[in-house]
Amino acid sequence: MRYTFTTLLGVLLLATAGVAHAQQVNIGGFDRLTVYKQEKLGDKHYLFTGSVELERGDTTIFADAVEFFEDEDRAIATGNVVVIQGANRIAADRAEFNTHTQLGTFYRASGVATVRQGRQRGGSGLGGGGITVPQMSQDNDVYYFGETVEKVGTKKYKITNGGFSTCVQPTPRWDLTADTIILNIDHYTLLRQALLNVKGVPMMYLPILYYPTKDEERATGFLIPTYGISTIRGQSIHNAFFWAINRSQDATFLYDWFSKAGNGTGGEYRYNMGRGNDGRLTMYSLDQKATTLTNSDGSQTVRGASRSFTANGSASQTLPHNFRARAQVDYFSSLQTNQTFFTDVTAATNNTRRYSANVYGMLAGITMNGTFNRTEYFTAVSGTSTSSQVQGTSPQISLTRSERPLFGNAVYFGASSEISHLDRLTKTDDALVPGGDRSLSRFDVTPQLRYPFKKFPFFTVNSTLSWRETYYTRSLDPTDTSGNTLVDTGVERHYATMATQLVGPVFTRVWNTPDNGYAEKFKHTIEPVFAADRTTTINNYARIVKIDGTDYTYGDTTRLSYGINNRLYAKRKVGTISQALEILAFEISQTYYTNASASLVDPRYATSTASTAANNFSPVALNLRASPSQTITANLRAEVDSKYKQLRQMSVNTNLNLRQMLQVSAGWSRSFYIAELPGFNVKDSLSNWLNGQANLQTRDRRYGAVYSYTYDIKKAAMLQQRISLFYNAQCCGIAAEYQRYNYAGLPSYIVPADHRFFLSFTLAGLGNFSPFSGGLSGAPR
Repeated sequence: MRYTFTTLLGVLLLATAGVAHAQQVNIGGFDRLTVYKQEKLGDKHYLFTGSVELERGDTTIFADAVEFFEDEDRAIATGNVVVIQGANRIAADRAEFNTHTQLGTFYRASGVATVRQGRQRGGSGLGGGGITVPQMSQDNDVYYFGETVEKVGTKKYKITNGGFSTCVQPTPRWDLTADTIILNIDHYTLLRQALLNVKGVPMMYLPILYYPTKDEERATGFLIPTYGISTIRGQSIHNAFFWAINRSQDATFLYDWFSKAGNGTGGEYRYNMGRGNDGRLTMYSLDQKATTLTNSDGSQTVRGASRSFTANGSASQTLPHNFRARAQVDYFSSLQTNQTFFTDVTAATNNTRRYSANVYGMLAGITMNGTFNRTEYFTAVSGTSTSSQVQGTSPQISLTRSERPLFGNAVYFGASSEISHLDRLTKTDDALVPGGDRSLSRFDVTPQLRYPFKKFPFFTVNSTLSWRETYYTRSLDPTDTSGNTLVDTGVERHYATMATQLVGPVFTRVWNTPDNGYAEKFKHTIEPVFAADRTTTINNYARIVKIDGTDYTYGDTTRLSYGINNRLYAKRKVGTISQALEILAFEISQTYYTNASASLVDPRYATSTASTAANNFSPVALNLRASPSQTITANLRAEVDSKYKQLRQMSVNTNLNLRQMLQVSAGWSRSFYIAELPGFNVKDSLSNWLNGQANLQTRDRRYGAVYSYTYDIKKAAMLQQRISLFYNAQCCGIAAEYQRYNYAGLPSYIVPADHRFFLSFTLAGLGNFSPFSGGLSGAPR
């Protein structure tokens, strides 16, 4: 590395001098031996001086002088020694080598070798950060130097007290030095007592470093470690080993060291067999030692030693007869540890663990679906004590007959049925509470007739008639007025539903604007929407255990839904093609219920379950969408209480994308205080959130920054902030991230405030590593 230009200049000068004055010598069986002067020092012992050039096969040696022992095939070269073998070069003050095997030792040497770097990839783990390595498959020049460089194989070198770099600049931005380096071109590199220097400043020490240089798309080897620091975890070092099992499988194994928290180990296995057969499983275990944490209010919490683990993954597999199986797991053994070690706001506030498996397909025109799933929702009670709700099916088998035409396509018939065991459990600290088992089995069948009326394109009517028959193996005790006691007595439910949906008449107007700089033409549509449905009486409603939305259906109820949609379209150039794009839409809707209690369980309105006050009218839902160009979109959603004429909830979201150089997203969500409305009359339970993220980078991704935040307006508190900075040069890069968390007072969150810092390097030909805990997951590399 330090002698690269001297090496190349020496090669040119020696080659030029050889052509002008050298003589050809036929000694030692070389393909070519060119010297200025030859001396015979003994039997088969020669001294060549003056721009010596030896060539055998693809290897050429230049030197000022060469002492050659013909019977031993041994040569000692001194003075401006240069060895060229294919694309590889070595320059040295002195060299001893075997002219037959072309192996030897070079003193005060430097060299350049060309390697093809394979691609290494890991996946996301705890926190979704995972292993990320640059997708490099191009040739990289490796410059190396050392007190001694031993060529011990065709493409294998042992370097003592030296180093190497893949930087091509005259003054390399980084290099790795070590006591001993084994450089095996197209295979691996092993360093002992390695030190990473950036701009001459020592940045990282590693007792041993192994990384691959195979001529493959993926290569087995250790990844570059990452350093971090956190208030809760202390200083941390993350490192991983990537195993390219074969073309279809790979695995990653990692080790995390935390000065305060303990040690973490984990791994990820991935496979992709083609045709949608793929999967991924990540597991992480933390052996946490006892520690004292300082809470946001200044108090201290003592946590004992513990061991916890997480598992995250998914898989998809084709089965015979065009069936397919899927599985998914997102599981943690400790809510407290899970929230402590996640590093993004979504994961850090996650209080749900789940796992599921599913098999589906079609046979004889019937869609079959079998599912097993289990989801557990946690809420904090006090301190480290938690309560949880378990929901799931074990299993759920559904059969669906898709619609078939009857009577010459005038009427369509379809049917669905379901057999399921529904799990509903209430726990405290993983123990079932008394009366907390509300699980039961349910058998359900629903045939349906549909009559579509589509005679006019501007006016459509869809009418359906369905019958639902359901049997529950358990029911509510009719003698218990609280409605919370279950008995092992079955109950049957049946009802019919008649529904009609009308769209139109649609009113349309078009403006041709050929001279308009924004669009060639505009189109405005006004679309009235009306739907009515009637559900017959359900006699056993009071005895039905309410498990999901299906069980909350109210009998003897008519619902009338009505609204109007306004849409504005613009025909604009998208590339070279003109397309009609929706640039503005405003929708308003409401529902009337003859049974006021039905307003409390209507899933079409976000605030239906937030209030306990029944109303014959739903809130008025307003939705405004705007997309004036492909670079910006915005959406506003609001619900207005129909009785008190006040806002219940409002949310606004917007996104900006400028040529992938600037990406900005922002959102605001608020629930409003209504003194007379239960569910909205307690100010402390209302939310007012502001969040956003900005990603700024140069077009060549050389420089960039990512900033995100979540702000609680009601409490005037910043819940989390995160900023990531990265710099990528031709041969190296650096990424740093700072995070600040304080979720004190949030429901279901029991982790104290934390400050976190991560630092990662990217080295050409080596790649980089980000910890499974998610640091630097938002910084492009």
